[in-house]
Amino acid sequence: MSTPILLLNAGSSSIKYQVIDADDESVLASGLVQRIGDESGTIDHTVGGETFHQERGFPNHGRALKVMVQLFEEHGPQLADVVAVGHRTVHGGAAFRETTLVTDAMLDALRELSPLAPLHNPPAIAGIDAARAALPDVPHVAIFDTAFFSTLPAEAYTYALARDVAAEHGIRRYGFHGTSHSYVSKKVAEVLGRPYEELNQIVCHLGNGASISAIRGGVAVDTSMGLTPLEGLVMGTRSGDVDPGLHAFLARQVGMSIDDIDTLLNKKSGMLGLCGVTDFRDINDLIAEGNADAKLAFDVYVHRLLHYIGAYLAVLGSLDAITFTAGVGENNPALRKAIIDRLAGFGFSLDDEANAVRSKEPRVVSTPDSKVTILVVPTNEELAMARETKAAVGA
Repeated sequence: MSTPILLLNAGSSSIKYQVIDADDESVLASGLVQRIGDESGTIDHTVGGETFHQERGFPNHGRALKVMVQLFEEHGPQLADVVAVGHRTVHGGAAFRETTLVTDAMLDALRELSPLAPLHNPPAIAGIDAARAALPDVPHVAIFDTAFFSTLPAEAYTYALARDVAAEHGIRRYGFHGTSHSYVSKKVAEVLGRPYEELNQIVCHLGNGASISAIRGGVAVDTSMGLTPLEGLVMGTRSGDVDPGLHAFLARQVGMSIDDIDTLLNKKSGMLGLCGVTDFRDINDLIAEGNADAKLAFDVYVHRLLHYIGAYLAVLGSLDAITFTAGVGENNPALRKAIIDRLAGFGFSLDDEANAVRSKEPRVVSTPDSKVTILVVPTNEELAMARETKAAVGA
């Protein structure tokens, strides 16, 4: 029995894809299209341990999907065997609280949400349109980053704004990276051999984009990202939390436009703005060389994360596990140690030897006497998407 599912993650200038057998959860193929809209784009298609590379122009997502289909035809696996297509979709707003079958009406509703995620939803919609044209005979499903956080209580998702303005424009906390937070928190219960519904967890998704969640008994009750993926933790190029008055200050005193401010906070801030680089390997090297900017950037990053961990300890009331995931969370033992050492007074105890181990497997890195279990769990959003897609289409 085989249930191959094609998974697409369309960005503004890229498409990542995988084919996963949803029965045995093996990866049958994967690929990446880069520089869509450029004359010098690339596509890499990997199957059976071999990668097929092409360089060509991709004027739009439709052309990129056609080339992807050609590579499947030439090198396999055959897309004719695919039973469904799952699309990562960043912002579902309040309208989409679960994985949803794609229809024309659904896409119209999704387009209306684009102002809430102008950098993310339009390319996702373009990818869905192109994929439906390329693969018209199979069901397509949208998996929303915001869905996992649709359980947030009103006290957590409500901003203290004029109620009529917030209601008219859908202004509230939505949260993002939900597919990752859901997958990782469930994997933690599996690793610990405990019922998901009995665990209070904090999950730290630390990559170029970063977010943290509080999960009580399997239900998300708080998260750091808000109306957009800009709020919350310090990220690679995003500022995270700033005084909301900063926008008015920069407009009035500096003469910056709204677009200039948006670009500053989303693309020129975070670790890049603080020390000039975003890769923590480079940051660690700069710190070792005595670079003061890199050291401050690292300290700011840790301080902001500790701020949220402390808040979520209070929100949850008790904590069973804290987990680090995504590129930075999984691969930076120095960062994990810097955070956990600051939490020692609350009974957190890190096993330094276990923390230093490099592995792609989920693992416990706390000492046996730690009051809170500390884990590193590699995220697998594509597998989570495959599971969601399979359930949605009844495959």
